[in-house]
Amino acid sequence: MAEGMISGIVQSDQIPATQIYVTNRSNKNRLEELHQTYGIQGKGNEELDFDQIDTFILAMKPKDAEAALSALKNKVKPHQLVLSVLAGITTSYLEDLLHDQQPVIRVMPNTSSTIGASATAMSSGRHVSKEQELMAKEILGCMGEVYAIEENKMDVFTGIAGSGPAYFYYLMEHIEKAGEAAGLDKKMSCAIGAQTLLGAAKMLLETGETPTVLREKVTSPNGTTAAGLHALEQFGGGEAIEQAIKEAAKRSEEISKEMNQLNLIR
Repeated sequence: MAEGMISGIVQSDQIPATQIYVTNRSNKNRLEELHQTYGIQGKGNEELDFDQIDTFILAMKPKDAEAALSALKNKVKPHQLVLSVLAGITTSYLEDLLHDQQPVIRVMPNTSSTIGASATAMSSGRHVSKEQELMAKEILGCMGEVYAIEENKMDVFTGIAGSGPAYFYYLMEHIEKAGEAAGLDKKMSCAIGAQTLLGAAKMLLETGETPTVLREKVTSPNGTTAAGLHALEQFGGGEAIEQAIKEAAKRSEEISKEMNQLNLIR
C-alpha cells in the first residue's frame, strides 16, 4: 500500500518526489529500489531529520504498530500531522501512544492509488485543525477521490473500498475463465471484461443514475441480460458480494478491538 501511495503522489506532480522521504526498519535495498523507481528519498531512521517533516504517513502492518509508535514517539513533535493507513487502528489508539494533542488522521486508500484512481476515506482525530484536514485532503487527493467520513464508518468503508479491488479482480478471473471456455483468447476476455466494468463505472459516476435504474434500463424482459441476472440470483451472486463486504468490515472491527485490548493491557 505504501508503494501504491508513493506512485500515485509522484505521478500527480503535485508534490515533488524529492520532498517525499521513506524509511523502514532495516531493508536498505528496498529503500534504494523505491528511490530508483520514483525519485523519492529513502533513508534509515537514524539518517532522517524528523524536525523537517510536516506530515508523517504510517503504513506498516497493524501488528507492528505499537513497536513503531514507541520508536517514533520521541521523534515526532506534537504539532506534526500523522496520517495512519493501518487497518483497524483507531485514532484514539494512536493518540494514546503518541503525544498529548497529537493531530492524527486515520486514512484508508486502496491499491488503485498506484494510478491515481483510489477511493480514499479519512477520519480526523480529536486534535486535528481545519488547516491540517485541508493539507491531508490535498495529499490524499493526489491518489484519487477522497471521502471524509465518521470513524465508526471506517470498517464498512474498508470492506467496500479498501478490500473492494480484490472483489473485482476475482470477478475478472471468472470472466476470463468463462470467455476462455467459450473459445475467446484469455487476454481478450480480460480486456473485454475490464472495459465493460470501466464503462459501467463511468455510467454510474457520470449519469447520476442509481445502479437499480441503470440495471433496469439494460435488462430487456426474457433477454440475455435477464438470463444472466437470473443466474447471478440463483447462485447467490448478490448475497456473496454483500457477505464479502460484511466479512472484511468485521475483520477490520476485530483488529480494532484486538489493538485496543492490547493498549488497555499495556
